[in-house]
Amino acid sequence: MSAFQFESLASYWTAPEVFTNVVVIFNMLGALALGLVVGYERSYHGRAAGMRTYGLVCMAACALTVVAGYPHFWYGGQIASTTGADPTRVIQGIITGVGFLGAGVIMHEGLNISGLTTAASIWAASAIGIMVGIGFYASSIALTLLTAACMMWVSTLEKWLPSRPAVLIVLQFQRHFFPNEETLRHIADAHGFEIASGSMSISSKYDQQEWRFVATALNNHSGSTMSQLSSGLTTLEGVENFSLSHARN
Repeated sequence: MSAFQFESLASYWTAPEVFTNVVVIFNMLGALALGLVVGYERSYHGRAAGMRTYGLVCMAACALTVVAGYPHFWYGGQIASTTGADPTRVIQGIITGVGFLGAGVIMHEGLNISGLTTAASIWAASAIGIMVGIGFYASSIALTLLTAACMMWVSTLEKWLPSRPAVLIVLQFQRHFFPNEETLRHIADAHGFEIASGSMSISSKYDQQEWRFVATALNNHSGSTMSQLSSGLTTLEGVENFSLSHARN
């Protein structure tokens, strides 16, 4: 049978094939919702891997797992006549290789990590390609639309939901000046922040101390802006130099 005969092409859209795609789509929707819930917990605490990253990975992983359970519907139900090798080994190689590709776009600078969502979207794109390749067209279209929606609109949802942004603060004090931790905590509280537990790091060189810590906002509306924090630190007694940066790890 020619691969371009009408019967062969129509087999990709038979009623059982479409029903299987619907099952896959509903599973993807459920996985996306659960992934967003888990990702929100990370986003709430100011972590780099938030709702979009968790949602994309959970949804794509679910899609591949579900389609693996319906091999008799692969290639329009013609898997026995169209494949000479085990396609699952090809899929495994693709997923592994794309994982390394995604790792290459993740950037780490201090306590800031970026590129996680891009890496997750690359991995999701590989899942879309696999699903198109095995003939799950409706599911691959749905996964494409859900991935794009997740990339575009979930970040807006993250901003709307309660969260606790974090700021990395590095203070370099004047020589022979010994700061008081309670004073720093009081100043942080006055700006709507609290010093994160276990984040304090103190170093000293030539009798000059450097304090490094993460200040976490009490909520996404309470924390002062970076410029307001900067203005407050300029008036702090004993501070010679300081730096501020968003902390997402």
